[in-house]
Amino acid sequence: MPRRQVPPADPCAMVVFGAGGDMAKRLLIPALYNLSRTKVLPEKFALIGVDLAAGTAESWRDHLYDMLKSFVGNATAEFDIDRIDEAAWKRLTEKMSYIQGDLTKPDLYEKVQGALGDAETVHGTQGNAIFYLAVADRFFGTAVEQLGKAKLTDQGEDKNGKPRFWRRVVIEKPFGHSLDSARQLNARILRTLHEDQIFRIDHFLGKDTVQSIMAFRFANGLFEPIWNRDRIDHVQITVAETVGVEERGKFYEQTGALRDMVPNHVFTLLSMVAMEPPTGFDAASIRTKKAELFTAMPAVKPAQAVRGQYGAGTVLGKQVNAYRNEPNVAADSSIETYVAMQLEIDNWRWAGVPFYFRTGKHMSQRLTEIAIRFKQAPYTAFKDTAVDSLRPNWLVLSIAPDEGISLQFEVKRRGPVVDLAAVKMDFHYDDWFPKEPNVGYETLIYDVMIGDPTLFMRADMVEQSWRIVQPVLDAWAAEKADFPDYDSGRDGPKGADELLARDGERTWRPVIPASEQKL
Repeated sequence: MPRRQVPPADPCAMVVFGAGGDMAKRLLIPALYNLSRTKVLPEKFALIGVDLAAGTAESWRDHLYDMLKSFVGNATAEFDIDRIDEAAWKRLTEKMSYIQGDLTKPDLYEKVQGALGDAETVHGTQGNAIFYLAVADRFFGTAVEQLGKAKLTDQGEDKNGKPRFWRRVVIEKPFGHSLDSARQLNARILRTLHEDQIFRIDHFLGKDTVQSIMAFRFANGLFEPIWNRDRIDHVQITVAETVGVEERGKFYEQTGALRDMVPNHVFTLLSMVAMEPPTGFDAASIRTKKAELFTAMPAVKPAQAVRGQYGAGTVLGKQVNAYRNEPNVAADSSIETYVAMQLEIDNWRWAGVPFYFRTGKHMSQRLTEIAIRFKQAPYTAFKDTAVDSLRPNWLVLSIAPDEGISLQFEVKRRGPVVDLAAVKMDFHYDDWFPKEPNVGYETLIYDVMIGDPTLFMRADMVEQSWRIVQPVLDAWAAEKADFPDYDSGRDGPKGADELLARDGERTWRPVIPASEQKL
């Protein structure tokens, strides 16, 4: 089947608040460059940078170009490229402008209004605009309110009741720090914006392998009939990182691993693997099924959760500090850098099937995967053979760093006796499809430009996510932890192993890519 061609996005201007920040430099601008390189970025486009720091379009462009150059041949960067496509970069930078100002002050929004008018005149953006909030989360509500007061979010209507042009706002995570704060933020921004104007972004959903989970489940008649409590014993979701908090100590002291990773990244993976089949692949159908899934999940009991904090140790051969010795971290900090939980889904498909997840920093390897263990086959047929036990079947959906799918099952060895062996079938994306430079934002930005909210969280989904974990946050806030409790370079505290062992003597899979695991 020939590959579908992606048409260029709608004409528009993108206003980036926080244009000089780390997120814009490392992820947003490289993604826009990629869209320019693949000619998906609209020809009628303008990029307006807004930041508190003084600067010009030229200085901003030069700074971004230096950052882009640092990615060339850098396999450890988020965006590893062989060379810079100068023509694609020029197509992007010739549409750049820059505004210096304080986003809490009304006069900045007057400047933005003028810049959007210039963009419409010079670049033909047709009045369409994206406001990208790449700023600290404490400014989300303020920025939206100021946009509303300046009439920048007004779309107007033609004689048929349709918007004459569109205005959309992209909001980075974290969307709240608790159930109450998420509700307050939703209420605050919905006083200015309609839900269909809000795009709550999570870069995990921009990864091809995450999106392919739905295709794997629903486009193959083989798997969906066994995707239920009758055949599946349990599910393990792992998001392991080798990095520590690095220079983000101040942020992490206010956030921790649970808030940073679980209501967004982890629940994103969970929703893809556990949602019911949608009636169609339109945004409304898919988001409704995800919302139904979260509604069916009881709040996690504190006894079903384990927290940990890394001590000193060795990661990838390098000696590293304990969390409490990182910059801007309290010497007696009780903030967790590791979380493990057992989740339940109270519906007909999943009742009685535990979903376990773990995520942590300074672990032994970088790994993101969803591992599905099927129920054990009966032993009776092999009772008179030399077979001691049957190993379980695993289906592993690998997200990073090894993108692919692995299936483990039993076969008979060659020879005159019945002797079983575990084998694997492995699919690797790189073996079948050309690898393209990607930071995970390209698809998401394109979807904002064409107004497709499929991969973005709705207000009710956000609030349900926080509801599920709120009892754990409350319990941990009330009790000081005995930290550190796992060495850097290890795969979490002892309590995480006990979480699985007390429920049917289950164990975590090794933190090793499925393709490298020995059977």
